[in-house]
Amino acid sequence: MTSNHNIGEIIKSLRLSKKMTLKELSEQTELSIGFLSQVERGLTALAITSLEKIANALNVDLSYFFPIKKTGHNSVMRSYEREVFQIQNNRFITYHLTHDVENKNMLPRLMEILPSKENEEIIQYQHDGEEFVYVLEGVFTLILNNEKQDLYPGDCVHFDSRIIHNWANYTNKTVKVLAMNYPNEYKKRAIDEE
Repeated sequence: MTSNHNIGEIIKSLRLSKKMTLKELSEQTELSIGFLSQVERGLTALAITSLEKIANALNVDLSYFFPIKKTGHNSVMRSYEREVFQIQNNRFITYHLTHDVENKNMLPRLMEILPSKENEEIIQYQHDGEEFVYVLEGVFTLILNNEKQDLYPGDCVHFDSRIIHNWANYTNKTVKVLAMNYPNEYKKRAIDEE
């Protein structure tokens, strides 16, 4: 995982590259100058909501603060090597479960889904391929072809990704799932960019 110190360094470097003072960042985020100074020096932890305010003020996505380290093509990934890959909509925290994202056909991920409100609109989408999801913790709500189904730890689903779908967590606890996608969208991007 990225440490408080590393995130602080990234924030400071980005702020300085944008020629922004701590006072200006403080005004845009409504976080105190003293707190921001401690964050930049790695002296205090930062809640995801505060990091989101900083990301918005610096005009970057939250995932900017969690860089991916290339660790070679080792097949084994230890639990302590797993790093945040992406945070979407402040609800989905994604960890890749492979060191070799660009060269594999299948994409294994661990996802943490933070709580959302029952009345919050969940937009369904579709794409090529297929998905497999195994519920590790919590109550996972799957919306598949406009039908909601709750899945519990030990439950799983395997479906064609061309069917409209999305996921949600309508509880007050974090949901953890193991998700597999085929094909691996990051391998496709690497091929397309060549």
